[in-house]
Amino acid sequence: MDAAVAVDADALERVGVALADGTRRRLLLALLEGPAFPAELADRLELTRGNVSNHLACLRGCGLVSAAPVGRRVRYQMADPRLAHALADLASLVLVITHPDATVCADQDDCCPPAEPTTAQISTAETPTAQAGSGTRRSGARP
Repeated sequence: MDAAVAVDADALERVGVALADGTRRRLLLALLEGPAFPAELADRLELTRGNVSNHLACLRGCGLVSAAPVGRRVRYQMADPRLAHALADLASLVLVITHPDATVCADQDDCCPPAEPTTAQISTAETPTAQAGSGTRRSGARP
């Protein structure tokens, strides 16, 4: 296997592991707005400071965020502007969900969870072109 491919696969795995956890996803999305201190992130996301610190340490260990001392505090930010751009693109991704129930993935432990309606449930009868204009779900959208 080519070394460059192995490095790229490792980077994708690190991003995937980070995005697999809801708290880490929320922290990364909050950091898209700019650098922040753990206490600010905890208050904004209504999490405990200990929980935020643990997840930021994980994200830092994976190389996704960096920390810079500011006086006696530490400010976190995205480690690479390209990651911030990629996450923003992913967060705005329009998902075409063709199976509104869990039966498609019921026998697979690591498959996607059942679709939860956010702004509107996607009809399986719609075409991708029609979905782009209305009735679509965006990942990261809140109910």
